[in-house]
Amino acid sequence: MGAPEEQVNCGFPFCAEAHPEHICKAEDGNIEYKLKLVNPSQYRFEHLVTQMKWRLQEGRGEAVYQIGVEDNGLLVGLSEEEMRASLKTLRRMAEKVGADITVLREREVDYDSDVPRKITEVLVRKVPDNQQFLDLRVAVLGNVDSGKSTLLGVLTQGELDNGRGRARLNLFRHLHEIQSGRTSSISFEILGFNSKGEVVNYSDSRTAEEICESSSKMITFIDLAGHHKYLKTTIFGLTSYCPDFAMLVVSANTGIAGTTREHLGLAMALKVPFFIVISKVDLCSKATVERTVKQLERILKQPGCNKLPLLVNSDDDAVTAAQQFAQSPNITPIFTLSSVSGENLDLLKVFLNILPPLTNSKEQEELMQQLTEFQVDEIYTVPEVGTVVGGTLSSGICREGENLVVGPTDDGKFLRLKVCSIQRNRSACRVLRAGQAATLALGPFDRSLLRKGMVMVSPEMNPTICSVFEAEIVLLFHATTFRKGFQVTVHVGNVRQTAVVEKIHGKDKLRTGEKAVVRFRFIKHPEYLKIGAKLLFREGVTKGIGHVTDLQAIITKENGLEESLGPGQLSF
Repeated sequence: MGAPEEQVNCGFPFCAEAHPEHICKAEDGNIEYKLKLVNPSQYRFEHLVTQMKWRLQEGRGEAVYQIGVEDNGLLVGLSEEEMRASLKTLRRMAEKVGADITVLREREVDYDSDVPRKITEVLVRKVPDNQQFLDLRVAVLGNVDSGKSTLLGVLTQGELDNGRGRARLNLFRHLHEIQSGRTSSISFEILGFNSKGEVVNYSDSRTAEEICESSSKMITFIDLAGHHKYLKTTIFGLTSYCPDFAMLVVSANTGIAGTTREHLGLAMALKVPFFIVISKVDLCSKATVERTVKQLERILKQPGCNKLPLLVNSDDDAVTAAQQFAQSPNITPIFTLSSVSGENLDLLKVFLNILPPLTNSKEQEELMQQLTEFQVDEIYTVPEVGTVVGGTLSSGICREGENLVVGPTDDGKFLRLKVCSIQRNRSACRVLRAGQAATLALGPFDRSLLRKGMVMVSPEMNPTICSVFEAEIVLLFHATTFRKGFQVTVHVGNVRQTAVVEKIHGKDKLRTGEKAVVRFRFIKHPEYLKIGAKLLFREGVTKGIGHVTDLQAIITKENGLEESLGPGQLSF
């Protein structure tokens, strides 16, 4: 439960006066230990409500209360009567702040007492107001035919598969995908949970708008392609859509095959926390499933991975997995399930329901204070609406009717435009906050001037763009030697373009596993990059990762372009 903590003032109003023996936790977070909440005085009740507001704010609308636990993490437990009274008080507190409570699990503890004593873990979740539901993005990875789209179809449609792929038909975007049964593009699917922790999906003939309205928490699944032919699409989905987590789907009957290792490597290189789902357990014997689990555990424990596998077999395991997974990036939960029989599907739903966000409210606030920056990932033309762009707001706040600039164009300029309307998860939205994904309607703006990889920023930002940049890289794999003049496809966030290697500092060539600072030049047009951004490059079997260390900025003027080299920028 945690080590004993020092006594600190937690910053809650009237903490010391209301409850002098209360030892507040030194660390922030949305987990609160409470020994008991039996008939508190009005003054104490007000303090508890304030504390709950704080915890909900820390967890962006979610908090976990552990009743029957001392502040130092000692499991004491409560009698049946005390637990009932404590839960009643907790329910009153939740009503006061506009939240609902759900009991996650109960367990008996051995404490020096004749009466059986229990501890209870309770999820407190705020009822959504004004579309402020918690939104988590989960990228779905795995080899071709591992059952990714089928699993998403079952989760989001609420109906089991017939064993021949019926559940995935609603997810496909192109005719050739329906005919081949293989995903080639990136599609988004939503799964909601209401404030009581119940699943809200397309069953009961709900529309996307109704799902958003009745959900307190939304999981947006980014369904990526498994086939090696579409690897560039998969990498684009992982780098540009900024997923919070990744779900690696492995088929129980084939085990680790095809692109599974590659997808696992991509998630690790981009530092996206991932959990594993072993699908199709209805097709094979228990021994085969166990062999696949052991194979995965062996890979996860290897020195390159250093992960701690956690096999989920019960609701209790699912609750523990969700909490440990968010706190420690080394834990990797493993689920074994079937989309046809529905076996263990509920364990995955319990896990997704409790999974907390990675960023707390403080980090979110800091991002919102910055100037607006929206990454353009998709471009559409919608009849009677005009040009529409889809993407993620990396920083700031974007409102309907706001004037922004978009670029860089092929000649490095930024063009003025107006945001006419915003849609988030297919329902209208007035304000977009940092970290949220949405589509923005730009009215009559000429679509041909836009491309993927552009950014829409606040006019005050004065964005830096470049054609030449330096990055510190590690060459993960290359058949021969990597040298000057080599061309690679570079992925940095939503930017995807071919670049040529102009210089390798201190070396003539690089071999697999070697590290160096390399200067790249984009061959087509300048791009908007930031120092420190994660970079991934590939060309055939060649792969490497790194981060941007320096930019040769091109300063844009009203009358055209002007190259400048300021102090601390690239030297030749």
